[in-house]
Amino acid sequence: MPRFAYTARDRAGKSVVADLEAPSRRDALRVLSARGLQVASVSEVAAGPAKKKSGTASAATAAKSSAGSARAARRESAQALTRRECLPFLEALHDLATSGLSAGEAVRLLSVRIKEPRLRTLCAGIWEQISEGAPLSRAMAAFPHVFEPSITNLIQAGEATGSLNDTLARLISHLTEQRELRRQLMTALAYPIFMVTVAGGVIVFFLVFLLPRLKTLLTSLGGKMPTSTQLLIHLSNFALSIYGIATLIALVLGLVSFFGWRQTAAGRAATDAWLLKLPLIGPFVVSQTVLVFSQTLSVLLENGITAAEALRMTEKQIDNTVHRTAFNTATARVLEGEALSVALTRTGCFPDLVLDRLAVGENTGNVVPSLKQVAIAYQKQISNQLNMFTKVIASGVLMAVFIFVGFIAFAIVSAVFQVSSSFKMGG
Repeated sequence: MPRFAYTARDRAGKSVVADLEAPSRRDALRVLSARGLQVASVSEVAAGPAKKKSGTASAATAAKSSAGSARAARRESAQALTRRECLPFLEALHDLATSGLSAGEAVRLLSVRIKEPRLRTLCAGIWEQISEGAPLSRAMAAFPHVFEPSITNLIQAGEATGSLNDTLARLISHLTEQRELRRQLMTALAYPIFMVTVAGGVIVFFLVFLLPRLKTLLTSLGGKMPTSTQLLIHLSNFALSIYGIATLIALVLGLVSFFGWRQTAAGRAATDAWLLKLPLIGPFVVSQTVLVFSQTLSVLLENGITAAEALRMTEKQIDNTVHRTAFNTATARVLEGEALSVALTRTGCFPDLVLDRLAVGENTGNVVPSLKQVAIAYQKQISNQLNMFTKVIASGVLMAVFIFVGFIAFAIVSAVFQVSSSFKMGG
């Protein structure tokens, strides 16, 4: 069995230098941790006598191969994890940590007891890092596709200050608010999207199925059709012709090209600037930027992150590139000694009331409470904007559908009356 030399400190703070036998370095760390030692270093110095039997050697090789395959499988599964696992993991960790368990023991318990497969994979991967001597923050940083750098930096600050549970509580509250905002946005967009889909289905049904049959019927009866009916039939013929199909394909390709261009740096900057000029969307984007800025910066500062780091991390959370560039310029001025409220005023991107509240907080030394008040106010404002946005879009779609259906009904009824009058005149 391998032998490991270690350097550690006991509970009294006394340095301990010794060695022990263990199947692996991870097992050695577990034994030392169970003894209450704070490990500084562990290194393998010797191995037990080698077995000469080929069967034993083959078994050892197979065991190593199996362990390597299992680890590779865990790494492959971990690559499929996303940001959705972040909040459930933090909530489960906080529940166990507040019960008195250490962070490492809580993660170990989660890796064994939790039922959800993806979350269990994440907990197992983090426990693997912790069992090899990594602190919680570094173990979480090994999963950048799940935990953002701002989250791992907050966890690191909580570990350093001994306030990990409070840090987890603030993080959970912050991420829950962000999830609620995304849920409100999706809910607000669901109804207009449903209405547009239904309206499109109605239009396609009339143009593709109903009008061709109506045209055949009216043509067989004879007589001149009114202008509205002729216009509707020409529209149906165009939609079903090669030109209509080509126009539809061109529209689809145009949309795909537009969204592909938006993924580029120049396209993203241009479209983000256009969004700010739109009547309803522009104020909503500004409100969203203010909310993200106030929420993120307040959480970072409250958990002991330095102002410079907090500002840089907050900048990465701002989605609109125009606002992000302006915030980057403001951050550079703040690092040169200018007040944050003054630096943000120069950008022209933030509302005056927000800047006034921030200035009051800076003057009184209560920046974090001021930022929290701004976040609460803008969370309510965004909810109101989403409700208004939903009503405007839904009303516009309904009006367009009613106008189109009314036009179709008028065209059909007028055609029927025209044909009836032709029969009477003929009689």
